[in-house]
Amino acid sequence: MRNVKTAHRAMLGAITLMFALSAQEPTCHRCSATFIGTSELQAYLKRAVENDLVDQQVRSVDLGKTQLALGIVHRGRLPAPAKDSVAEHDLISEVYHVIDGSATLVTGPDLVDPQRRPSNLQTVREFNGPGNNARSIRNGVTHNLKAGDVIIIPAGTGHWFTRIDDHITYLIVRIDPDKAVPLKDEAASQAYLRSPVKKGSGKER
Repeated sequence: MRNVKTAHRAMLGAITLMFALSAQEPTCHRCSATFIGTSELQAYLKRAVENDLVDQQVRSVDLGKTQLALGIVHRGRLPAPAKDSVAEHDLISEVYHVIDGSATLVTGPDLVDPQRRPSNLQTVREFNGPGNNARSIRNGVTHNLKAGDVIIIPAGTGHWFTRIDDHITYLIVRIDPDKAVPLKDEAASQAYLRSPVKKGSGKER
């Protein structure tokens, strides 16, 4: 009889634990989904092409334990690597989804002659947080990117465009667990698209 009672208590404990686990709050409690229409993305791309912009942040949203941002990047022809053009971000990981064009991207964590990126750069303050630029990457891995490809670049990993055939356009998802950059909602996005272009904005990554 005692064994039956013990088994019964154990079963009740397991059921209680199961319900307790199923009742845990979501990491983003009652959060709304974020929709970004193609017309808005096309407006960003048009602004980039017409004003020689590279990087633009479309959204930055709070997901509870992390933030997530979406940017759009348009780069023109690059026959050879630019000086000190390796980028590395300390806190923010990035995912590229290539929309159009092709390029050669080298990635790796071993930076040659890293230099801290100025904290007053718009890209540092608003897009991808603190990090380094560098001259090159030791033992880097070469990726030949084309439309439809995706690459995941963890925080702390250098990334370096060494060649762009004609142009490359890609969506960039930024994972920001430290919430290093400010939020940007639809209203802020529309205000940005209506505003005059600031000289040099979105140039440095």
